[in-house]
Amino acid sequence: MLRFIIIALSLSLPFTHQIDAQETFGEQRSESGIRHSFLIAGNPTVIVSEEGKVTWKAEGKARDAFVLPNGNVLASINNTAKEITPEGKTIWEYKLAPENKELGTAVRLEDGNTLVVERGPKPRILELTQDGKITVEVPLLPETDNGHMQTRMARKLPNGNYLVPHLLAFAVKEYQPDGTVVKTFRTDLEELGARKAECWPFTAIRLENGNTLVNLTHGNQVVEFDADGKVVWHVTNKDVEGRFADPCGGQRLANGNTVVCSYGQKKPDMAKLFEITSEKKVVWEFIHPKARAHEVHILTTNGKPEGALK
Repeated sequence: MLRFIIIALSLSLPFTHQIDAQETFGEQRSESGIRHSFLIAGNPTVIVSEEGKVTWKAEGKARDAFVLPNGNVLASINNTAKEITPEGKTIWEYKLAPENKELGTAVRLEDGNTLVVERGPKPRILELTQDGKITVEVPLLPETDNGHMQTRMARKLPNGNYLVPHLLAFAVKEYQPDGTVVKTFRTDLEELGARKAECWPFTAIRLENGNTLVNLTHGNQVVEFDADGKVVWHVTNKDVEGRFADPCGGQRLANGNTVVCSYGQKKPDMAKLFEITSEKKVVWEFIHPKARAHEVHILTTNGKPEGALK
């Protein structure tokens, strides 16, 4: 699980890279008055304040992105992992190896190294030092040669293993650093609609209670598994009035609610991000006519930092 602590100071930095301070970006809706500041990785890749203003913007379409404790942004953009300052300067980067096809995940680890995932003929997890040296290389078993469909957002676990969604394998696999798969969560279960539902796992998050939260893109569902792979929480479009449209990114908030990216949502009046309670009630949503949200990092809720990223 990723364990960055987002400090209040970093959230108040003046992100001004090519941004008009008066630019309004979309609309936040909540009957209970919830307001978030958040980073969208997608098209565009932006930080939005609780007041709805764009405070930072990156060039290119990000697949993965996080605000770091130092106020910089780590993002996977155009097959390059980059650390970008509030002023828009790239101070660290790693470019996709020439033998592979795509670079997806980019996560800063607690030891200061950066985890990336490459897809293609040599699918793998890499851990990189600040000077670009590879310290860990984990071969992946995606069960397909289709590079684009091999993996999505991988995360390192507190036990040193890695949680990796494999779309066409209908599986979230937990890998040891030597590449051994020690646990598999199946997403083609009958109760999820079997393979015909095309519940391809996209973002998998290990929760503090040991359960695993998975967004199932194309199948338009979100599911939480216990440690044995049993479904203990399951949300479909019937529960959220059709808001799921290829749910890709997501985040479990400190209050137990879940924020979901509806990456495939193209209707201008439908949510691109929304927040669901454990009772499956939508309590917040973000509307924008054109934005595409691939991943999300919620930074604050009503002025309070979200704390550890869930």
